[in-house]
Amino acid sequence: MPNYKSFLVTGAERKDVRRHARFQQHRDASFFFLQGKGPKEIHAILRETLGGHATSYATVKNWVAHFKRGDFSTCDAPSPGRPKRVTTLEILEDRWISAKSIAEQLGISRERVGSIVYEDLDMRKRVPKCLNTDQTRQRCQTFEQLLEFFSVRSK
Repeated sequence: MPNYKSFLVTGAERKDVRRHARFQQHRDASFFFLQGKGPKEIHAILRETLGGHATSYATVKNWVAHFKRGDFSTCDAPSPGRPKRVTTLEILEDRWISAKSIAEQLGISRERVGSIVYEDLDMRKRVPKCLNTDQTRQRCQTFEQLLEFFSVRSK
């Protein structure tokens, strides 16, 4: 039986693969540009090699325009205005802060807070490892009630 776990990848891993593939296509486009090829030729070569995974003609055309200006950088220029991602050190300092309070403090939606916390910062919900005496007593009572309930039902 095949191991399907090896095929499961996270969203961050997929994003890294796409970013790496785009970087390689940018590098290849710059190589062909230096050989004197135009954007149509470069795009045709990428399409022939990569098929449907090749970047669009418009992107290749933009890259060639940058190459003509002497800009061979693969980094995006910083964009003006408000950053698209809002993160704060407060989230890292207090892991027990609620998504609702973070959203209220930052003025963003709870869904966006969840996206930042779970996807960008890779933080997951945690259960406290050390319970105080009241929590321990409550948990034991709950388990005893569940055990009693299911033992009665199974008879």
